[in-house]
Amino acid sequence: MSSSFEKYQKRRLITSYFSVVISIALVLFLLGILGLLVLNTKKVADYFKETIAVGVYFKDAAKDVEMKQLEKTLSLAAYTKSIKFVSKEEAAASHSEALGENFVDYLGENPLQNSIDLYLNADYVSAEKVEEIANEIASKDFVEEVTYDKPLISLLNDNIKKISLWILIISGIFTFIAVLLINSSIRLSVYAKRFTIKTMQMVGATKRFIRRPFVWKSVRLGIIGALIAIAGMAGVLYYANKAFPQLTLLDDPLVLGALFGGVFLMGILITWFSTFLATQRFLNLRTDELYY
Repeated sequence: MSSSFEKYQKRRLITSYFSVVISIALVLFLLGILGLLVLNTKKVADYFKETIAVGVYFKDAAKDVEMKQLEKTLSLAAYTKSIKFVSKEEAAASHSEALGENFVDYLGENPLQNSIDLYLNADYVSAEKVEEIANEIASKDFVEEVTYDKPLISLLNDNIKKISLWILIISGIFTFIAVLLINSSIRLSVYAKRFTIKTMQMVGATKRFIRRPFVWKSVRLGIIGALIAIAGMAGVLYYANKAFPQLTLLDDPLVLGALFGGVFLMGILITWFSTFLATQRFLNLRTDELYY
């Protein structure tokens, strides 16, 4: 009978430890993913900014040497991410493929112009800077016009600011919830041993002596939970990098190392602090208060 009861108690203890580890791992994993979002918000924003093209269209009278000279000048400019010259023949072929028929044969001539697709570095993609660049290029005598989606640029910058702010707010809320959840799990684990704590105190054990094994046990559970969370984060990061290689998510190992280290340290600190408070509470209770 005694052996059966001991096995039952052991199973309950293992289940309790398992639930604590899983709770810690899930909460730290969510925090880590939010951390990845915060760190990569700028990369994602820069990626979308750098996909916006500025179209430079040449006059029909523009000479080859003038077009090549402008192309070379733009390619060397600090604001240029990439540049592509599109001849009127290439533009016609692309339009014909999209339409499903050769419109040049229908019209009898090619109405399109030689052009350059200019992609800017993200730091220069703002309404004011793009307009300044466009005006500078349009001042050339051989340039017909410079076009870009001004409303899209303004909308993109506004939305990026809003999204960044909300990600920071949500991260703060989740951090607070994470501390509460881990603290609750630890408190329940310590609560199950409140009579053991009080018995040790009654036979003369000091508070520090009683508290130490509970703290170290919880810290070990916190370390295990943090390692599981880090493994999950690494998996998500690996597959995200394969799906979106253009974001170069793995190109900053120091930042990623700091994030993983932060998650690991948080697992230790939260479990240590929560266990300290929980054991202190039961150490300060009277014996008759343990039943409530």
